[in-house]
Amino acid sequence: MPLRFTLRQLEYFVAVGEAGSIALASERVNVSPPSISTAIAQLEKEFGIPLFVRRHAQGLSLSQAGRQFLVQAKKVLDDADVLNHLAGDVLGKVRGTLSVGCLLTFAQLVVPRLRRSFETRFPEVTVRQHELTQAQIFDWLRRAEIDLALTYDLEIPADLDFLPLAELPPYVLLPEDHPLAGRSGVAVPELQDLPMILLDLPYSSDYFLSLFDEQRVRPRIVERTRDMAVMRSLVGNGFGFSLANIRPLSDTSPDGRRVVSVPLTGTVRSLRRGLAMAPGARSILNISAFAEHCREVVTAGTIPGLKAPEN
Repeated sequence: MPLRFTLRQLEYFVAVGEAGSIALASERVNVSPPSISTAIAQLEKEFGIPLFVRRHAQGLSLSQAGRQFLVQAKKVLDDADVLNHLAGDVLGKVRGTLSVGCLLTFAQLVVPRLRRSFETRFPEVTVRQHELTQAQIFDWLRRAEIDLALTYDLEIPADLDFLPLAELPPYVLLPEDHPLAGRSGVAVPELQDLPMILLDLPYSSDYFLSLFDEQRVRPRIVERTRDMAVMRSLVGNGFGFSLANIRPLSDTSPDGRRVVSVPLTGTVRSLRRGLAMAPGARSILNISAFAEHCREVVTAGTIPGLKAPEN
């Protein structure tokens, strides 16, 4: 029986099924919308089933058959990826698809340039990136939805491995006119009566609050946000201070206010940034090549946010 579909068609179908629109899927797979529409139409014609329900104002939603088809299509693509990895290992060649997760608080600073340099070095590899919370990273690694992830050593479970790359000490974010903004360092007890804006993400918030617990002081939290950009804008507009371990290249908040970074002094625990992965994952050629590439760019200091900033 002749093959009735291609892996590329399945890839486009899965992208639309997950995105809910051809336009969004087009951005994710970097293919024109007409090409994706054609691929889906060919799949529907070959199998004789409608995979989507078309709603003019609401985009596409999977039909009942489409939902079942999506599950199997993802399995086929996963199996094909395993074969690609196997072929690369046998040939000693880095090739195929690499699915990389990244903690969403610093993904915008790290992943695009790291991905570009890796794909330039290994042109037969296609990197798929996913911005995730720490909890999602653990879940996706266990379900093999990502091959590895750039993250912090925050509560790494015993069933996952962690390869450290860089140590990043915490610092205080302040508006430029704050009395502490001109200091060379600030101790935790000096912050206890000041309004704090907490980056309220799973695991991250526990780490920042632990810095106060260790000094037996309680912070005065006035705002909580899950968005790093919102946090920086709140600080820039004088709503309070915040804590972070990564500093963007610009000291300007998204709405144009200057934000000052002052090291947190005293006995405070730094975070280690590195790669989380399943045990034994580094035996896979693509993964080991990416890990080594990350180690090299950290040493060279060419990727912003991977190396601790100089004060």
